[in-house]
Amino acid sequence: MAAAAAGPVFWRRLLGLLPGRPGLAALLGRLSDRLGRNRDRRRRRSPWLLLAPLLSPTVPQVTSPPCCLCPEGVHRFQWIRNLVPEFGVSSSHVRVLASPTEFFELMKGQIKVAKRRVVMASLYLGTGPLEQELVDCLESTLENSLQAKFPSDLKVSILLDFTRGSRGRKNSRTMLLPLLQKFPEQVRVSLFHTPNLRGLLRLLIPERFNETIGLQHIKAYLFDNNVILSGANLSDSYFTNRQDRYVFLQDCPEIADFFTELVDAVGDVSLQLQGDNTVQVVEGMVHPYKGDRAAYCKAANERVMDVINSARTRQQMLHAQTFHGDSLLTQENAAAAGDRRPAPDTWIYPLIQMKPFEIQIDEIVTETLLTEAERGARVYLTTGYFNLTQAYMDLVLGTRAEYQILLASPEVNGFFGAKGVAGAIPAAYVHIERQFYSEVCSLGQQERVRLQEYWRRGWTFHAKGLWLYLAGSSLPSLTLIGSPNFGYRSVHRDLEAQIAIVTENQALQQQLHQEQQRLYLRSGAVSSATFQQPSRQVKLWVKLVTPLIKNFF
Repeated sequence: MAAAAAGPVFWRRLLGLLPGRPGLAALLGRLSDRLGRNRDRRRRRSPWLLLAPLLSPTVPQVTSPPCCLCPEGVHRFQWIRNLVPEFGVSSSHVRVLASPTEFFELMKGQIKVAKRRVVMASLYLGTGPLEQELVDCLESTLENSLQAKFPSDLKVSILLDFTRGSRGRKNSRTMLLPLLQKFPEQVRVSLFHTPNLRGLLRLLIPERFNETIGLQHIKAYLFDNNVILSGANLSDSYFTNRQDRYVFLQDCPEIADFFTELVDAVGDVSLQLQGDNTVQVVEGMVHPYKGDRAAYCKAANERVMDVINSARTRQQMLHAQTFHGDSLLTQENAAAAGDRRPAPDTWIYPLIQMKPFEIQIDEIVTETLLTEAERGARVYLTTGYFNLTQAYMDLVLGTRAEYQILLASPEVNGFFGAKGVAGAIPAAYVHIERQFYSEVCSLGQQERVRLQEYWRRGWTFHAKGLWLYLAGSSLPSLTLIGSPNFGYRSVHRDLEAQIAIVTENQALQQQLHQEQQRLYLRSGAVSSATFQQPSRQVKLWVKLVTPLIKNFF
């Protein structure tokens, strides 16, 4: 027993010799992933799986001890602020949304009252009447901003993916062209083009299939100082009957500034839509698929990391001034002076993943959270596309926390009923699910790792994220919410962003708990009988092809 306990201690001490080196943790995580793949060729991992927590990233070294005087000194996740900016807010400014309709109506309402900025980042904008209604809201608000007695400087910035946004004759670009033509000084539309789709590959891969190489997948919608973080796109199903997750951060100027700057940064390394439906590169920027790939990725990395590091420095200075400045107002004096902002009881951490640009913050934080989840903790993890990376699978199977994983049944998969090869994608997910479930059973972990399938007649399922319940707690202390799906694409191919919300406020914890319950109550437990159903029979060719293509969907 002593020898077993010594292993983790030695590993932690070894990494502790190199403080402030999250890159090392990432490297060790990749080595773990590779070792795991080699070791699993015959799918016999039982004894070695116990090493997963040791070979995965450790908690990044805290540069200073927890501050007993600071509100955030009492929560155990403050190590995340060594990687990204930390935003302390009152829980009264955080609202969890429940439905696509609520999401759609809130967005329209927020656009109508925006005075300074509307920033929208999504994979694409659909072409139906509901999407047109959204565009009409933008047009009306822009017109009002010019006709007001005191005209405002309202700016609209929209970031979409180039390949998905250009699909078909009527597409996201054609939907937005009237806005660009009518308000050229106020509207910016940026179309991100992955640097990995270039040369002969770009010429040969047809439309739709070219989207498998890499996408702009961030979903962030902000209006003045209000922000919605979600996994939902700007398309009719996401406004009606496609279940996702959404959180509304109200009157959070620092967070709104951060996501404005992040979208601006990605926009600067993207193609700019012009009024004649052509695209141009920002002056002085390397072209994403015609220019040198290494130079482009280096410039993009510097542009995005400058946003992250600058915001992190600002928040550290704000923290120091608020809680450590000798001559500064105490909270009581601040309230007396007219600053009635409640003390923070909730902390927001933006987690960015852009592997093409060598930015792996979300991956490091997610792996660390899974590694550090102790015995008795409960992790509720959900994804519309169950295709976990090998590193995430090893951590789920090799750590001691309890897991309940919610995934889409084939009938609510977004590809269900699709034409052509895409129609086989739900069956491929069934195959991946069955392989994972078989491994859970072979390790005798059915009681600790449970799978559940979401089903709702006439709906599809797109929710992703996790809720972490600490040992002995009936309410979650942390949630991850945003665009990543925990799969290979999210980690390696696409541009992703989500936020970690850490809260000590019981009312907000209850909101998050109820959100989790709403989703899981519409699910059924997966058992061996699940895969005996006729609808779960996977054709041989799908089984053979899935290992070859699973990294592309």
